[in-house]
Amino acid sequence: MQLEAVARTDPGPVRERNEDNFLVDLETGLFLVADGMGGHASGEIASAIAADTVQEVLLGGINPDETRLDRSSMDDEEELRERLRYSMNQASIRIRKAALADPVHAGMGTTLVVLLIEDDEAHIGHVGDSRLYLFRDDRLLRLTRDHTVVQQEIDAGRLTPELARIVPHKNILTQSVGYHGPVEPDTSTRPVEPGDIFILCSDGLTDPLDDEQLTEICRRTEPEDLAEVLVQAALEAGTEDNVTVIAVLATE
Repeated sequence: MQLEAVARTDPGPVRERNEDNFLVDLETGLFLVADGMGGHASGEIASAIAADTVQEVLLGGINPDETRLDRSSMDDEEELRERLRYSMNQASIRIRKAALADPVHAGMGTTLVVLLIEDDEAHIGHVGDSRLYLFRDDRLLRLTRDHTVVQQEIDAGRLTPELARIVPHKNILTQSVGYHGPVEPDTSTRPVEPGDIFILCSDGLTDPLDDEQLTEICRRTEPEDLAEVLVQAALEAGTEDNVTVIAVLATE
């Protein structure tokens, strides 16, 4: 399976800094988006630490000796997902240490969505409300579930997805890397088919644009233009946040 990728990030019309970070590594098939939070440039520091740590730990093959799981009975997919979980927790530890070392960065953290494509399989790790989508056969499928208070309300049937988009507390996270200490990432593995387009994004894209709007953009846009067009659509729709998009195309 061959991979092509395009990426675009923009600070948006409101924020002074871009606290998003992203990684595109076509050689190893690793892609990630991290959306940092915290004042005094802390958000951009947290997201940079997360990106660097996941790349170092995951691609470095560092053995997760501190894992809470018995790895002796794992197959290759389970072991890779455990490495994902471990790398994201190592990022959380490093962010917390950096915050403790300098009180000006107290409380910093980041969302993190990671995609690793190996041997025609996509391995996914996710914490927070940055998202991963799959565009296949003219349909857009959301592969991650937001770790937010609002999503919990939706799951409990106390809030509709439509109302969830306009409530004041829609961005309150239930998990983040760094700020919340140890994390429990959602991890999964799924097969990759030729023509698949994976879209990683920060919530600067999904706050102003719903899944139906994103689907229509994907249908009418060539893959090589998708990151640019999606970011521009978010800006035109009035996003108030940094917005980052990576579009990854799988070909034979």
